[in-house]
Amino acid sequence: MDAALMPATASTASTALLTDRYELTMLQAALRSGAAQRRSVFEVFTRRLPDGRRYGVTAGTGRVLDAVEAFRFTTPQLDWLADQHIVDDATLAWLSDYRFGGDIRGYGEGECYFPGSPLLVVEGSFAEAVILETVILSILNYDSAIAAAASRMSAAAGTRPLIEMGARRAHEQAAVSASRAAYVAGFAATSDLQAGFRYGIPTTGTSAHAFTLLHDSERDAFTAQIESMGRGTTLLIDTYDLAEAVRTAIEVAGTELGAVRIDSGDLLMLAHRVRRQLDDLGAEKTRITVTSDLDEYAIAALGSAPVDGYGVGTSLVTGSGHPTCAMVYKLVARAASDDPDAPLVPVAKRSAGAKSSRGGRKWGARRVDQDGIAEAEIVGTGPVPRDLADRQLQVPLVRGGEIVGREPLAAARQRHLRSREQLPMSATQLSKGEPVIPTEYVTRSGHAG
Repeated sequence: MDAALMPATASTASTALLTDRYELTMLQAALRSGAAQRRSVFEVFTRRLPDGRRYGVTAGTGRVLDAVEAFRFTTPQLDWLADQHIVDDATLAWLSDYRFGGDIRGYGEGECYFPGSPLLVVEGSFAEAVILETVILSILNYDSAIAAAASRMSAAAGTRPLIEMGARRAHEQAAVSASRAAYVAGFAATSDLQAGFRYGIPTTGTSAHAFTLLHDSERDAFTAQIESMGRGTTLLIDTYDLAEAVRTAIEVAGTELGAVRIDSGDLLMLAHRVRRQLDDLGAEKTRITVTSDLDEYAIAALGSAPVDGYGVGTSLVTGSGHPTCAMVYKLVARAASDDPDAPLVPVAKRSAGAKSSRGGRKWGARRVDQDGIAEAEIVGTGPVPRDLADRQLQVPLVRGGEIVGREPLAAARQRHLRSREQLPMSATQLSKGEPVIPTEYVTRSGHAG
């Protein structure tokens, strides 16, 4: 089975305590008031994009599905909640049988999004939906931030491949999630073996400076690597003198050497020098990979350099300055009463300032012009206008508690490429700006609101 389609199993670690305490105290109070079983609709959205960003990227959806499936309270967890007096016995009894039995719809993984986009809609009883808030937000906020940075980097790189190599710059589990998100948004490979094992992402890597320093000479190090990995390997050439390293590399490996890597210095200048030297030595097909604190701006600046690929670490796993997306999980509709057949009524936070929200279960669609280029994000409640019926962005993810939206990472990767290509060309400009398309709200009557 494709690694990206592997379901959570009984041995999967419980995600139930990846939550804030107030989720459970709200649950306890709602159980006592009798409102816990009211049908409710929660929505994940962001009020704004990170400063200067032109679009966002939905990522982590597959991980959310795994987390929802593994959201089961174990006996040790329940015992701990009891020992800490976090909730009462009635609530503990309810939690012991918890299984999410509602519905979830959302933007397909890899899809671009904008302020107000209803990225995830969770519908069920208040009790079963409210306690998913923290784990859902923690996944979507981080993964989408990494994917947005990765998308900007892959757009800047063009056809040149990108390697994710930030495992040593992040929490060990966050590093795995970052690899996955980066792959969705266009990276070709990762250095993180756990990400490769868990998600089927191609892995790559050869040696660090320590390997060269271990040996008595650079020649000895290169010889050992070639004998071990073959002539197609990548030699790290900036431990000592760069020009001497290139000469030694070709002497040892011959003109069939796969690639060289430059990890420090003025990469633009050094890439030109190394390319010229490799060509003079007859190694025209030997590729040049550059690393060293790259971000999307550095990658764009190297666009005219004779570089064949990039390795990106720190900037990627920190979201290139924006490590979260400010996504929120808000109640937008609830049943009018405790009656199971009661209609839903919109609810919304009406406080002053920028933290108000819009009520009602929403759909999202993208209007395009006659050339197929996106011109607006349409968010509405009620019936979808006929002209947007085939432009809806939400897909079924969970139905009646059953996961229905799992897909291979390759599908999310292709969706992102199609979605980004549909945006106006200015979307991938690295200069700061407003969202590349506006968000328009449509009322039940079909009019803009």
